[in-house]
Amino acid sequence: MNILDKIVADKHKEVALKKSVIPAKQLEQSALFDRTTNSLAEALQNSTAGIIAEHKRRSPSKAVINQKVSVQNVALDYETAGACGMSVLTDGKYFGGSLEDLLLARATVQMPLLRKEFIIDEYQLLEAKAYGADVILLIAAVLNRDQIKSLSEFAKSLSLDVLLEVHNQQELEKSIMPSLDMLGVNNRNLKTFEVSTDISKSLSSQIPDDFIKVSESGISSIEAIKDLKQYGYKGFLIGETFMKTENPGASAVQFIKALHH
Repeated sequence: MNILDKIVADKHKEVALKKSVIPAKQLEQSALFDRTTNSLAEALQNSTAGIIAEHKRRSPSKAVINQKVSVQNVALDYETAGACGMSVLTDGKYFGGSLEDLLLARATVQMPLLRKEFIIDEYQLLEAKAYGADVILLIAAVLNRDQIKSLSEFAKSLSLDVLLEVHNQQELEKSIMPSLDMLGVNNRNLKTFEVSTDISKSLSSQIPDDFIKVSESGISSIEAIKDLKQYGYKGFLIGETFMKTENPGASAVQFIKALHH
């Protein structure tokens, strides 16, 4: 059983438990549920930098990345730095995140927020909306085509943007459908955890132009971004590069400034 299978098995249990405690109706009555969402796809389309900056305390492959900073400070700094959006990890067991992190980020900033989560159930999309997300992530590696279709269509009915993540050509082929806004290529091999932007480059020509192309993971230099832009990428999800520093916001400021020059 690889790490992804483990996470998904745990997620099924977690969602079942949550459903038994907080009914969907309660989520729909939350103060944020009727909020007008901000489109990350539009923000990326109109940006020259295209940075989606992440808040991530730890990961299965790296253990602790940064437990010290507060999500509000990081969110505010990312927004000030000029990030197009922020990715907030809400998985607790493997990444040390929570829905509370999403809520605190939402209370602090206006920019689009992505709920970074292993989504397997419509209930999690209601949660995303109730806690202030603008965008949800669907991971092709853990969903079949029918699930991708029903989850992405449900997300669109809630006015949430959909970023679909693929790791290889098979995943890309089964995933292309009109209910997606952005197609993300994860440069990390989920089985070996090795990272290379070559996969973003090789898949770029097969992603239709109707979708905003996003490259995810292992992007730590300005050169890497300039290189990927030539392949049509408009969005760059930066996970650990900022978070592993003492001050993620300051690191983002320097990085985005350098990118503009």
